[in-house]
Amino acid sequence: MGRLHSHRHGKSHSIRPVTPSAPTWVKQSPDEIGELIVKYAKEGLRPSEIGVKLRDQYAIPLTRQIVKKSVVRILEEKGINPDMPEDLNNLVTKALGLQKHLRANKSDRRNVRSLELLEAKVHRLSSYYKQIGRIPKTWKYKAVIAQLE
Repeated sequence: MGRLHSHRHGKSHSIRPVTPSAPTWVKQSPDEIGELIVKYAKEGLRPSEIGVKLRDQYAIPLTRQIVKKSVVRILEEKGINPDMPEDLNNLVTKALGLQKHLRANKSDRRNVRSLELLEAKVHRLSSYYKQIGRIPKTWKYKAVIAQLE
């Protein structure tokens, strides 16, 4: 599969384990892992940061293999899920940084184009999240609104 806005294929990445069974070295039960996820979410960590922390400190490679649910699904069940999905929030934050850069550097044409591509990704991802009901149907990305949030 190719990348969205480039001519490269982009197949280089790490590969997850094939086996759906839980690793033998993990000593925590699924309930303990769920409690750890909730604890870190209440501390203000995002789901990807929680996964990295579980991997590095507790040697839990994937929560889905052990708990049979993803980190986001566990947070949804506990009612701690953030308003905006993490990937959409990251794209909006990146667009804000790029807009700030372009206000200071008005003749930077290359980054004007990259801002257009980034905003296209935001619109595409937001339409998907509207379809599945993850964000409200009335949510709309506008550069001025994004600066205020």
